[in-house]
Amino acid sequence: MTSRELTAMMQRSAVDCHKALVKEYGRYVYAIVYNKLRSCGTSEDIEECVSDVFADLFMKCEFDLSSENDIKYLIGTIAKRKAIDSFRSLTARANHMTETDEDDMRELVADFSVDEHVDRSELRQILLDKIDELGEPDSTILIQKFYYNRNSKEIARSVSMTAAAVRQRCSRAMDKLRTKLVEVGMGR
Repeated sequence: MTSRELTAMMQRSAVDCHKALVKEYGRYVYAIVYNKLRSCGTSEDIEECVSDVFADLFMKCEFDLSSENDIKYLIGTIAKRKAIDSFRSLTARANHMTETDEDDMRELVADFSVDEHVDRSELRQILLDKIDELGEPDSTILIQKFYYNRNSKEIARSVSMTAAAVRQRCSRAMDKLRTKLVEVGMGR
């Protein structure tokens, strides 16, 4: 599709133009975004980025009426840039913990009186087993919060609860986990 064809189609019907662009270039954009985000994003993140590419194309781009150039390169460039921005955002979010999450982790770690020479993989396995013993949704909440660095709002969506309920369950689950760790000699 050329810029001239796109402009003519846009003048007739913006909706039809949008549908035609997504139909013609949707797989192309998806492939670009998927290749950039597959290592750090969920399928929802990828689909959201694809939608952002087309939204950006429709909102920010002015098409040259006289151009006979294929717009595939323009769409590809926008897709690559959006995917890179999403990649940076997703990896920054995964590497960033909020202050309350850090405080909770410090508190949990402070409760351990484990010799420095204990194999970390054994410690992790015991911790995961004790978290699993908490049952659902507590185990899911703790895993998502401390292993995947998700906030209460994100967790709430995945367990069909409110963010406030997730925070309350998390607090109670931490207390239960401390008790379980004390029982096996890993806490005070």
